[in-house]
Amino acid sequence: MNVATLVGFLLIILGAIALAFKGIEYTKRRETVQVGPIGATIEEKETIPMSPVLGGVALVAGIALVVAGRRGKRQG
Repeated sequence: MNVATLVGFLLIILGAIALAFKGIEYTKRRETVQVGPIGATIEEKETIPMSPVLGGVALVAGIALVVAGRRGKRQG
């Protein structure tokens, strides 16, 4: 498997994730108050937005790289 095919598969996976979800959501914990042994924390939900247009472009580019990588392998 050459580099173009590997990058193509990676772009296909990332493009499919971007199309399936609006973004990657994660929870961030932050300590707010610490008084002796007692403390309070806040959980904040953060989202890394992912554009569906960019997901579609990544998907198409990934397919093109996989096809180009396979054609180059046959000829060489």
